[in-house]
Amino acid sequence: MSTAQEAWDDVDAYFTTLLAPDDEVLTEALRDSDAAGLPQIAVSPNQGKLLQLLARIQGARRVLEIGTLGGYSTIWLARALPEDGRLITLEYSAVHAEVARRNLDRAGLGEIAQVRVGPALESLPKLAEEHPEPFDLVFIDADKVNNPQYVEWALRLTRPGGLIILDNVVRGGRVTDPDSEDPSVRGTRAALELIASHPRLSGTAIQTVGTKGYDGFALARVTV
Repeated sequence: MSTAQEAWDDVDAYFTTLLAPDDEVLTEALRDSDAAGLPQIAVSPNQGKLLQLLARIQGARRVLEIGTLGGYSTIWLARALPEDGRLITLEYSAVHAEVARRNLDRAGLGEIAQVRVGPALESLPKLAEEHPEPFDLVFIDADKVNNPQYVEWALRLTRPGGLIILDNVVRGGRVTDPDSEDPSVRGTRAALELIASHPRLSGTAIQTVGTKGYDGFALARVTV
């Protein structure tokens, strides 16, 4: 009798093979990330395809990503953009950023996607000082402790009607614990409470199971 995780893996494999098949660029992005010793925490292929579809549904021209890792999710998002589209992705680690740049260049996306290195809470104010054109979509997948601040910055930098996506919000179910001492749980709860209470946001959160285990994501639309 298979375990629940085995069943989740089998379903994800079926969905991925049918609806989000890998190609050489994506496969090599993961392979090079593994070879460089990056943690194996990239989104799954069907999650990457979801990000791409959401960007296309938004008609996105400008995307902001907070948390690059090896650029796997960045490739999915950048492929959704038109030729004049732009994606800015923020990565704390210079090593991770270099891997991501190589992967993006190999994907032919080096002109569309720009990787900026440094703590996101330092990069975001610098970005704001540039008075960039508002973003259509923001994908937040970085350290969870600072999730509330990332949501605040995303709101500041995103146009009305824009979409904010917050990854890894279930924390294996621990997100329901108001007394948790886990900084990632506390940061995630604070971000969700911010989405729930902010007058300019309308959001929801979804539980997921699959190759990434028991997790989920939040979606928030900037209303005005």
